[in-house]
Amino acid sequence: MVYRSSKKKDDEQNKKPKLSYWSKTKCTCPVCNHAFEREEMLTGSGRMIAGDLTDELHRLYEPSEKFGKIYPLIYSVGACPRCHCAFFWNDFKEIKDTDSLDAIRMENEKRQQAVNNMFPYYELKRERNLLDGAAMYYLALLTYEKVDLSYAPTFKRAMISLRLAWLCKELDEAVPNHNYSFAAEVFYRKAQFFYEQTLLNETGRVETIAHIANFGPDVDKNYGYDGVIYLNSLLEYKYGQKDDMQTRYKKLALNKTSIARIFGLGKSSKAKPGPLLEKSRALYDALVAELKQADIIDLDDDEE
Repeated sequence: MVYRSSKKKDDEQNKKPKLSYWSKTKCTCPVCNHAFEREEMLTGSGRMIAGDLTDELHRLYEPSEKFGKIYPLIYSVGACPRCHCAFFWNDFKEIKDTDSLDAIRMENEKRQQAVNNMFPYYELKRERNLLDGAAMYYLALLTYEKVDLSYAPTFKRAMISLRLAWLCKELDEAVPNHNYSFAAEVFYRKAQFFYEQTLLNETGRVETIAHIANFGPDVDKNYGYDGVIYLNSLLEYKYGQKDDMQTRYKKLALNKTSIARIFGLGKSSKAKPGPLLEKSRALYDALVAELKQADIIDLDDDEE
């Protein structure tokens, strides 16, 4: 009979179920040419128990007894442990513009310090946790600031900012009283700005998003360009400025019209069924209610 030490038994009992694995193929940083390991999330075996879909098109996941609470979002970006630049994984191969890479390289120390101030003690070489994931997204937000418009950085910063707001809310729940609730509000407002700027740049032919493969905003479903229009309107309604109410009402009225035209709201059309139509209907009603209260519109103006 073989007897195992009690320490080995304890180690086996305390070993946490794996949530991720290190890919056999390393990722090469286009900024400093450093090759580093790519971490990817494992799926299946009850890891991802889908819960509700929020009005921000954010998929919540129920914690499981075996794996606890999971955060699939945090595995969508990578960060170079040498120069602390960060991208969505595909962009490590796609971004080759030398001016962009030089500009990113010039900001290495500044970027690292900024992220360390907001997410102290983050690590880029270990299996990532919620704090590490949020830090990587913030690194990505600052990295894309220096990327050429041909790579659609404005839209990417919009989606990154929105995801950062979600992650900061999770951090606030996990470790209260560390100002992550305030940080979430900041990132929501950044997301509102970048979503609006994305549409302005697209319609003004300044920066195209036609080549974007996945508009998210979460990792479970691609809501496409319609999702961008919806989120621009939703974020303006929830997080837009309220110092100048006339400007706010003007934007809400324009957003109400955009939502009605895109999704056939106020009419009999049901060409866009599904969750996005349901969320858009609720947003449309909220916009109408606020504008009606301010005596800005007639309730029937989109139903003619």
